[in-house]
Amino acid sequence: MPGIAEIVLENIFQRRSVRDFNSRIPDRSMLTLLLKAAMAAPSARNRQPWAFVAITERGTMDSLAHGLPFTKMLYQAGAAIVTCGDSSIEIQPDAADLWYQDAAAATENILLAAHALGLGAVWSALFPYEDRSGHVRKILGLPGHVNPFSIVPVGYPAGDDLPKDKFKPERIHWERW
Repeated sequence: MPGIAEIVLENIFQRRSVRDFNSRIPDRSMLTLLLKAAMAAPSARNRQPWAFVAITERGTMDSLAHGLPFTKMLYQAGAAIVTCGDSSIEIQPDAADLWYQDAAAATENILLAAHALGLGAVWSALFPYEDRSGHVRKILGLPGHVNPFSIVPVGYPAGDDLPKDKFKPERIHWERW
């Protein structure tokens, strides 16, 4: 039986971006697990300046897909999670511009958790594109202090997407450049 390290590393190495989904919708308990994983991410000064919108309503997902040029897979996905930065959360002056790094860590945790649960997911950027984030802000009714960072379509994979080996040893420099 593999140890926890092997299981975690296997999940990381086997994770893939899924853009084709079947019609099955993840239940709320699975989406809650994804959100718990997101909130387990590290953040600057542990401020956790994130907020999330979980979406399962077909009309909302179709409206989002209509205005997002690279997120047409929302038309098929059973759910989506929008990761946002919440500027109303008090942030230390020396960490004020790090919310998007915190949101990125939370988004990656969603992707890893989705794969571990047998779901498919793909990261689609909203920040720093004002046209994308503005569309999402309008559709979801986000208040001004909430900045949409990413949208992750989630569902059950329709195909057998294979993970890619992205390891490139030529990009590693030991000790110095």
